[in-house]
Amino acid sequence: MTAVIESEEHKALRSAVSALGRRYGRDYITRTIAEGRHPTELWAEAGKLGYLGVNLPEEYGGGGGGIAELSIVLEELGAAGSPLLMLVVSPAICGTVISRFGTEEQKRAWLPGLADGTRTMAFGITEPDAGSNSHRITTTARRDGADWLLTGRKIYVSGVDQADATLIVGRTADARTGSLKPCLFIVPRDTEGFARHPIDMELHAAEKQFELVLDDVRLPADALVGGGPSHAFGSGGEDAGLLQLFAGLNPERIMTAAFAIGMGRHALGKAIEYARDRTVWKVPIGAHQAIAHPLAQAHIDLELARLMMQKAAHLYDTGDDVGAGEAANMAKYAAAEACVKAVDQAVHTLGGAGLTREFGLASLITASRVARIAPVSREMILNYVSHQTLGLPKSY
Repeated sequence: MTAVIESEEHKALRSAVSALGRRYGRDYITRTIAEGRHPTELWAEAGKLGYLGVNLPEEYGGGGGGIAELSIVLEELGAAGSPLLMLVVSPAICGTVISRFGTEEQKRAWLPGLADGTRTMAFGITEPDAGSNSHRITTTARRDGADWLLTGRKIYVSGVDQADATLIVGRTADARTGSLKPCLFIVPRDTEGFARHPIDMELHAAEKQFELVLDDVRLPADALVGGGPSHAFGSGGEDAGLLQLFAGLNPERIMTAAFAIGMGRHALGKAIEYARDRTVWKVPIGAHQAIAHPLAQAHIDLELARLMMQKAAHLYDTGDDVGAGEAANMAKYAAAEACVKAVDQAVHTLGGAGLTREFGLASLITASRVARIAPVSREMILNYVSHQTLGLPKSY
């Protein structure tokens, strides 16, 4: 597949973003976390350079590329030690959904700001009692005249405190069948009845996690992504919610893979540098196979994961949503496993030094596990592959 051989444009993008990331580096992210603020300087500069909206349509201020390009941006920033988690959420999920399914008014209102970074959007799907089962989502929307009333709870929503709005996954009643079907709503941050509460996490990240409570949040009709059922089939609204949802979830998995690969590369780079320099018994410790081979294996695993990520991005960007779904799940699984192993081996290579603040690896032990857990657990991915790909009986 030609997608695994990067074009000159992709190589140039990778090089330019890498240079930006190195100018900020891990120390910058560590400092912003310690100060309890967001990496606004890096976000703003990346936006001005066109990196944040590289996947969004040119007519709305984006770069006209796809998830393949955006995944390069996140991977290279992560490899430099300065990842931007909101890249997964704002341009990848929300920007993709709005660009594919939003009304013309929604596109004009949101995409230019998402592209240049002056506006951000969070994404709320997970609920306390639903977990990975999106069919158990209880956040519901009901009509009240021309408006919608949205009620429910969401948890583990990233970056709500900095987002101008949150794309909320709810459910509406089908007038024909009475059953509930998914719909997506744009909820501005200061909407009455829309409350957020920070979740106290052991995770060291600039982006905070929140619980959201929606108490009869009144929204205008145009808050529904794609408009109502009068719009053309496939464009959005009440009859395209499931399609919209998966249009956002596949990029989320691909970008999570990019996040994990970047983190793994950063940790591995630290370990390689240390193994070259640290001398015991007159030779660098990297000369010993007990040190060198595990690092080589970690590198191989990260490279293999990147190949699957590139395949998933290629399939998604060329419109193969079904193929992209399978590949995106595999990429996310492979990248998460490779990241955890790379971080663990990096810490082990440094020994006691791997747990010091000086090298900044210890905090990655917790952070690396995020990719194994979110946005979907590795067990659910194995369920998907065993059922969808291998044709084995469904266990749930």
